Amino acid sequence: MTATVVDSVIFRDIFSTEAMRRIFSDEARVQYYLDIEAALARVQARLGIIPAEAAEEICRHCDAKRFDFARLKVQTERIGYPVLPVVQQLVALCRDGLGEWCHWGATTQDITDTATVLQIRDGLALVEQDLRAIADHLADLARRHRDTPMAGRSNLQQATPITFGYKCAVLLAGFQRHLRRLEEMRPRVLVGEFGGATGTLASLGADGLRVQEALMAELGLGQPEIAWHTMRDRIAEVGCFLGLITGTLGKISMDVKLLMQTEVEEVYEPFHEGRGSSSTMPQKRNPISSNYIHACVAMVRQHVAALLDAMVEDHERSTGPWEIEWVAVPEIFCLSAGALAHARTVTAGLQVDPARMRANLDAQKGMIVSEAVMMGLGPALGRQRAHDLVYDICREVIAGKGGFLDLLAEHPEIRPHMGREQLVALLDPANYTGLAGEMVDRVLARQERGHG
Repeated sequence: MTATVVDSVIFRDIFSTEAMRRIFSDEARVQYYLDIEAALARVQARLGIIPAEAAEEICRHCDAKRFDFARLKVQTERIGYPVLPVVQQLVALCRDGLGEWCHWGATTQDITDTATVLQIRDGLALVEQDLRAIADHLADLARRHRDTPMAGRSNLQQATPITFGYKCAVLLAGFQRHLRRLEEMRPRVLVGEFGGATGTLASLGADGLRVQEALMAELGLGQPEIAWHTMRDRIAEVGCFLGLITGTLGKISMDVKLLMQTEVEEVYEPFHEGRGSSSTMPQKRNPISSNYIHACVAMVRQHVAALLDAMVEDHERSTGPWEIEWVAVPEIFCLSAGALAHARTVTAGLQVDPARMRANLDAQKGMIVSEAVMMGLGPALGRQRAHDLVYDICREVIAGKGGFLDLLAEHPEIRPHMGREQLVALLDPANYTGLAGEMVDRVLARQERGHG
């Protein structure tokens, strides 16, 4: 029986992915605990703190497939945390009492936090794969549509022309920044926890930091400079990072939805038979992937807020805020994976209609480039007079009193400074995309250098 969309037999591959769910599954979590216990036993044996025979016996049984999850459930409900029940079963599996050496000098939160960091490490590896794939798709779109003119939009109104390649390159630059953030963030957040009861490693005496250093090296994690049991900025930073990523995905979904509107029809999500169909309106093609991206993004944002709330912890070991992470972190990663998967699909197969883009550019009969006319007249008439003059002519066009080109060409203040042929060139939207192409090239050059 399942109750959430992340695990639902029906919805789970719409709102998340199998690979990400596997990382945050019960089985994987227990295996992460056991991997840490095995690593701890190995390093303590090497340092002469526990018997080598005990370490060998402990490691031999650190396989989650051998553990009774029904019993683990009952014990966790009674104790309140799952690590001790896992340790108890591990001890019981070992012969001759050798299991009593496991978990030596550790505390529940050491194992839990370090397991969370291992989950984060593996989850971020999947996130990086998706980020790079989406960046590659956007680079391809930017390259192919470098010079495809379309209407730029401000306040949902046509503004000045841009190119579709420019629009894609703006998004691509954001993903390049996300990848740099990920690179910069990893050393800060992929740091394990091993401090004992209140973080001072008192139970291991002078050997404490040696064990800590060797354990983190064994696990491939950074060594903490001091315990972080109740200093949760590392976990919160990961959540905020995924909040930033999904915010960008939400931007993509919003633009795709708006560009798919019947009145616009400039791009479409990839076509699949029956996808986006309406139960009553056969003509419809709804933006399905964009809708689910939007939903995932909204939920991630709420969970990120919960992680920030979880930072407010009491003293050296907290009473409640810590457990917020157990709910929020898996949900953030799983829902982010779902949004990323949809974004990969959309960017890989986005259907672009340059002819429709051109038709929409021409819908205002040249008024979309009224700024070009204003700037062209500015040196002769002064910028403000040129603005007011072109503004008045636009109002006449909107009122049905003539075409933009004709009214401009016939105006007595304009005719001495700008002929009809010059006006025709100014009113071609394709001639007023500014430095869009050069900007696209700069972003693509960064991508080709591997800075994406």
